[in-house]
Parts: sequence; C-alpha cells; structure tokens
Amino acid sequence: MHFDILTLFPDMFVTPFEESILKRASSQGFVSIDIHNIRDYASDKHHVTDDTPYGGGGGMVMKPEPIFRAVEAILEEDSSESPPIILLSPQGRVFTQKVAWELASNPRLVLICGRYEGVDERVRESLVTDEISIGDYVLTGGEIPAMVIVDAVTRLIPGVLGDPAAAAKDSHADGLLEYPQYTRPAEFRGHATPEVLLSGNHAAVELWRRRKALRRTYERRPDLLRLADLTEEEQAFIDSLRARGE
Repeated sequence: MHFDILTLFPDMFVTPFEESILKRASSQGFVSIDIHNIRDYASDKHHVTDDTPYGGGGGMVMKPEPIFRAVEAILEEDSSESPPIILLSPQGRVFTQKVAWELASNPRLVLICGRYEGVDERVRESLVTDEISIGDYVLTGGEIPAMVIVDAVTRLIPGVLGDPAAAAKDSHADGLLEYPQYTRPAEFRGHATPEVLLSGNHAAVELWRRRKALRRTYERRPDLLRLADLTEEEQAFIDSLRARGE
C-alpha cells in the first residue's frame, strides 16, 4: 500500500515513520510513504501557500493553487490510479476502526494536512473525495491525524503484524473494547492473574475474555453496544449486568 502525504511541515513525519511497526512495514515492502511539501508547488518566488480570508476575520487560509498542483503532479505519475484524496479536517467524518478497514482496502491513499483556519473551500468542492477527523477537538494541523491514519491502516495490512489474527482482537475491531491482558509474573504485589488464564482450558479462556470485553465495553463505552453484533447469550449477559445495576 502507498501513502502520499501533503504537508507544509514534512520534517514532522521523519521520526514517527522510522520506528516500530511502521518502520518494519516499510522495510519489508508492505507499505511505502512519500511526504510532499506543499510549498514546493507554490508558483511565486517566496513559495506562499496561505493568504487572508475574503470577507475578513482572523487567521490565514491555505491557498487552493499549491494543493491542486501538488495532487495533480503526484497522480500524474500514474494516471491509472484514482485513489481516495482525503483532507484531514475537524469538519470530516470521525475516524473509527471501521473507517480504517475501509481505507485499508485501497492500494493508495492521498492525505492532505490542513493548517491555519483551514483550506480554500474549492479544495473541498473540486479536489478531495473525503474528509476525516480523528475526534471532536481541534489540533494545530492535519499532520498528527495523518500519522494516526497511516498507523491504524498499516496495522490492518496482511503480513504487517506478527500474529495474523492480532488486528481482529484489538479494541474496536469487533465493536467492543478489548479484554484485560496479563503476563508474567503470575502474582505481582498481591495482585494475582485470574486462574482461568493459567488453566490451559482454551474454551474457558475464550469465554472469560469475551465476557470481560462485554463488561468493559458496558462499563466504559456503552454506546458501542448499540452497534455491536451480539449473540442472544451475549445480550442476555449484558441484560443481567443492567438488572444487577453493575
């Protein structure tokens, strides 16, 4: 999979993409990432990429010309592809694990990092195909959201994680939060690992994990249960928690 990231601050991406899973995924050829400096596509000698908004008001707005030129130049290299062109913006649809799976089905993504008061509206109207926000809050720019998307999507590419089923066990992968995890030592400062995890009974372990995931989701993110695909037995378990007032 290939990511093209358009930004005014390319140096922000150097370290995050040279560590851990992202570095390994890149070195093994599962992903490739190109960082494009939007300033390189400005036509004036000072490489101006922003200007004051028409109608007045504070702040600056990213100009449309450099962004259009950058995307067109990047995609011109391979005219056979029509990848999603995504603007990272607080006004976009909220990024979720479901959206990550959706994006992971594409061989290529173009991510545009917004800045300042935003981008000229004509970028939204005539260039981008999607807008994504990583949450209901405002960041300085779209660079960190772009990193989040690259990280979340890369984990879903087959072969990137050591355990092929690991991504399916993560929180939100099936609509629930993940169950509690334990490792050695079996007892630490008076706190013991649940006996079922030491029993070797795989069926009992799976049942314990599923119920812990259901309970944790019920306690921390009950809104997720409205969309989760639960069996009758699992729904009965949630109903019992409600009935007991837990």
